[in-house]
Amino acid sequence: MEDSPTIRRLLTNHHLWFVLFSVLALVTFRTALGRLVSLSLQDDRYSHLLLIPIISASLVYLERRAVFASPRYCLSIGAALLASGVALFTFVQTRLFTLNPIDQLSIAALAIVFISIAGFVLCYGQQSFRAALFPLLFLVLMVPMPAVVLDNTVLALQKGSAVMTYALYKLFGVPVLWHHIKFLLPGVEIEIAKECSGIRSSLALFITSLIAGHLFLESGWRRTFFSFFTIPVVIFKNAVRIATISCLGVYVDPAFLHGKLHRYGGLPFSLVSLAILVPLLLMLQKGGCHYSESVTAEASSQSAVESDCAVLNSAFD
Repeated sequence: MEDSPTIRRLLTNHHLWFVLFSVLALVTFRTALGRLVSLSLQDDRYSHLLLIPIISASLVYLERRAVFASPRYCLSIGAALLASGVALFTFVQTRLFTLNPIDQLSIAALAIVFISIAGFVLCYGQQSFRAALFPLLFLVLMVPMPAVVLDNTVLALQKGSAVMTYALYKLFGVPVLWHHIKFLLPGVEIEIAKECSGIRSSLALFITSLIAGHLFLESGWRRTFFSFFTIPVVIFKNAVRIATISCLGVYVDPAFLHGKLHRYGGLPFSLVSLAILVPLLLMLQKGGCHYSESVTAEASSQSAVESDCAVLNSAFD
C-alpha cells in the first residue's frame, strides 16, 4: 500500500494536468466565455450563469475525499468526450448555423461544458467522474436557455401566476375582473408583465433546491420531488406578491403600485417560498433517515441470520 506522501504527490500531478487543461481551454474559448460573462452581467434572466462553475467547484471541494480517492488517467473516454465537444463547438461557429446570438451561445456553452467534463475525465478517470457526477452535470446550468425555451417558460409562469393571483383575490373577496394576464381592480388595471413573471427567482430557487437536495437528501425520488416542487411554490409566492402589492395600491396608497416594494420586494416575499420549502426539506430528510435506518436494520438482521445459519451448518458438519 502506498504511503501518504506518495498519494499526495500522485494527486498533485493530476491536479497540475487539470489546471493546465483548464488554462488552455480558457485561452482557446475566451471569446465565447467573454460573451457568456457579458450576457450574465447585462441580462437579469441569465445572472446566475457566472455562479454555476463556482458552485460546481465548491461541491467538488466539499466531496474531495470521495472524488479524488483513486485518480486515474482515462484517455479513451476523455478523448472521445473532448472530440465531441470540440466538434460541436467548431460546427456551431460555421456559417451553416443561422441561429440568433443567444441560441448560438447556448450551443457553444454546451460544447464548453462537454470539454470541461472531458478534461476532468482525462485527468482523474472514471471513478472520480462517478463520484463527482452531480457537480459536473451541474455545469449544464451555465448553458443559457435558448430564446424559445426562455420565452415559453416566462409565459407559463405568467399564466400560472395569473391563475393563482385570481384565486387569492377570490379567496379574500377582492372584486376583480380577469382576462388572460390582466386584472381590473377598483380604479386600476394590472398586467403581469414578463418582468413580473418570477423567472429570475424561479431559477434561483430551482438551483438552490438542486444543491439542497444533493447535500441533504439521499434518495433520487426525494431530490427530484423537492426540486420540481419549487415550481408551484414560486408561482404561489409570485401570486402573493402581486395580490399584496395590488391590494395595497387599491386600498391603502396608489404609490405602492410603483414604489420600492414593487421594485425591490423580491427578497421579503421570498420568505414565503422558504417557509414552505424548508419544512418540506426537513420532512423529506427525516423520511430518508427512517428509510436508511430500516434498510440498515434489515441488512443487519439478514447478516445475523446468515451468521447463525453458518454456525448451525458448521455444527452439523
